[in-house]
Amino acid sequence: MSHAGPPPPPAEGSIVLPSPSVKPGLSIRSILLIMLLLVSVASSVVVGLIGYVNGRDSLQDAAFDRLTEVRDSKAREVVSLFTNIENALLLSARGETVAQAMQQFSAAFQQLESVPLTADERAQLEAYFTDTFGPQLEEATGQPVDASTFVPTDPAQSYLALKYTAPFTDPAEAITVDDAGDGSAWSATHAQYHDFFRRMTQLLSFEDVLLIDSGGNIVYSAYKGVDLGSNLDSGPLQRTNLADAYSQAMTGNLADTVVLTDFAPYPPSLGIPAAWAVTPVAVDGVIVGALAVEMPIDQIDFVMSGGGDWEGSGLGETGETYIVGANDSLMRSISRDLVEDPERYLEQAVAAGTPPNVAKRAVETGSTLLLQPVRTDAVTSAAAGTTGTTLNVGYLGGETIAAYAPLDIPGLDWVIVAELDSAEAFGPVDDFTRNLVLSSAVIVLVVSLLSLVIAGVIVRPLRRLRDAARRIAAGEEGVQVDAGTSDELADVGAAFNDMSRSLQVKAALLEQQQEENERLLHSLMPEPLAKRYREGARTIALDHQEVTVMFADIVGFEAFSRGKSSEVALEQLNEILRSFDEAAERLGIERVRTTRAGYLASCGLIVPRVDNARRMVDFAIELQRILERFGGKHGASLSVRAGLDTGTVTSGLIGQTQISYDLWGDAVNLAFQVQGTHSDSGIFLTQAVVDRMPDTVHVRDWGIVNTATGPQRVWRIDPDDTHAN
Repeated sequence: MSHAGPPPPPAEGSIVLPSPSVKPGLSIRSILLIMLLLVSVASSVVVGLIGYVNGRDSLQDAAFDRLTEVRDSKAREVVSLFTNIENALLLSARGETVAQAMQQFSAAFQQLESVPLTADERAQLEAYFTDTFGPQLEEATGQPVDASTFVPTDPAQSYLALKYTAPFTDPAEAITVDDAGDGSAWSATHAQYHDFFRRMTQLLSFEDVLLIDSGGNIVYSAYKGVDLGSNLDSGPLQRTNLADAYSQAMTGNLADTVVLTDFAPYPPSLGIPAAWAVTPVAVDGVIVGALAVEMPIDQIDFVMSGGGDWEGSGLGETGETYIVGANDSLMRSISRDLVEDPERYLEQAVAAGTPPNVAKRAVETGSTLLLQPVRTDAVTSAAAGTTGTTLNVGYLGGETIAAYAPLDIPGLDWVIVAELDSAEAFGPVDDFTRNLVLSSAVIVLVVSLLSLVIAGVIVRPLRRLRDAARRIAAGEEGVQVDAGTSDELADVGAAFNDMSRSLQVKAALLEQQQEENERLLHSLMPEPLAKRYREGARTIALDHQEVTVMFADIVGFEAFSRGKSSEVALEQLNEILRSFDEAAERLGIERVRTTRAGYLASCGLIVPRVDNARRMVDFAIELQRILERFGGKHGASLSVRAGLDTGTVTSGLIGQTQISYDLWGDAVNLAFQVQGTHSDSGIFLTQAVVDRMPDTVHVRDWGIVNTATGPQRVWRIDPDDTHAN
């Protein structure tokens, strides 16, 4: 590998230019102007950074503040909604209409207890529950339903279900009927009071309005569902949240109190979650029953979504507010993503960990009520009773900012969260950052241009020195420069010219020394190791697989050289070794080291070869032939004793102050041991080498050699194969 050195010294007779004259001009002190410009640029950068940090923090705080305002506004609206429901319920319960209706419906219900159904009517009623209501409930909930558990057994409930529930498949039709025309006292009472409760249901957006007597019987229902006539103490609804709320209201025995329940699945509503507000109804200070209203789900969703106008509510393109139960971490309101893009909601919800069947159920029903889990840091913190903001992962997986707080609704352990995608929330921060960077860049550009103009005048002499230095670095000789335009630079220019002339002389000497060093380095180690050594590596060790190693010595040379002078003996040994090296290069063998006592070589070390064993055997045979030719020329009896093995070796540099290239490993040790075990001349192979040899080479079993890894069988190449042609 050749290395470019410095250019040679000038030839004899070359003309050396005299130092140029000094021209008057700017003083080097003018360079101080550059420092002033640098200070200006640095000041702009520092001011920009301070402005960025302050502006970013202000905009981020503004985003959180805006979201907090939305959260607080929605929280007030929700609390106000429930307060209005409680007030409307208390006002209705204290009115004469509700009190009279409770008494009359209760009395009429008791009359129906003595009106049994005929067999045909019973069959018709059972058919409704098993053929209509049961399949509807099973389809709505996605779970098997035993409809027989809902078939009324009480005469009054059976009668009302037959007349007011079974005839209608749509509750919206049932609420329009004032009188079933059966002539019963209950129907007469219904015709008298139903319009009042119907208007109450529709105007206040209640899901249903119920009257429950003191015995737990639902004696009236606005929508005439299968809960009409059911008993909350003993019927199939005794384990519902409605039964719990009724029990609390009646146990308290206090008028002007309202019991609120959380949402829970309610079978009469085909599994749709229902929440209730229940208040006792008193007549002359005596509790005669209870008025219950089913909470308006649509009204809650309307408040939380701003009537579906999230953007108009200050929530931008991605924001939303929602209510979550603190105990189960399930939503109590609608998800914006479900409303605006159900397919995207389904994909994101499942990716965020929502069970696929739950996400599909939400899409099918168009509601996330008691379906969508929200296990975020915001919900966890709000459930713990704290109020604040956070930047974290939202319930659908994306990064969001959120403002959270507990909801102050007695009896309901709910929290409210206002959430906005961080990308949208911090959009103004990004715009501000971009504008700040652009303006700072413009300022820096203007200042830099001014600096360049001034610096161009100031550093022109220095540029000449720089260009001259580059010409020298490129190998040009005899470079001389104009000294510059000031006294100080004139001195520098003169010194530079002296240095240039001195380098010409020293470069030639250095190149000669470098060429000698390269030659010595290549004689000590292979080029890949020499390259790493030149690059600064001092601890170099390379592991090699499938390398054939040979350790050989010359048998008979000591006797041949006895009586000769040292110079003659060494010259003849070098003649043999040069022939060895030429053969090695011809056969692709890598010489590792040569001593008077032996010759270490490898094949497949530097250049991997699949036929390294065959090449090494050919090389060993060639060594024998070289010695035979040398012996015939000089009248000597010389032969080779060589040990060959194939395996894993390590090559590297050994020593610190005195570096030497060497090869070691199991294959080297075994080759050396095989060669040194036999006093006879010959080429000895291990089993690993024999296994890789073609059949054209004949070998003989030459015994066993004990090694550190166990006995190794040794083979010897047939001497007939080694003689020179």
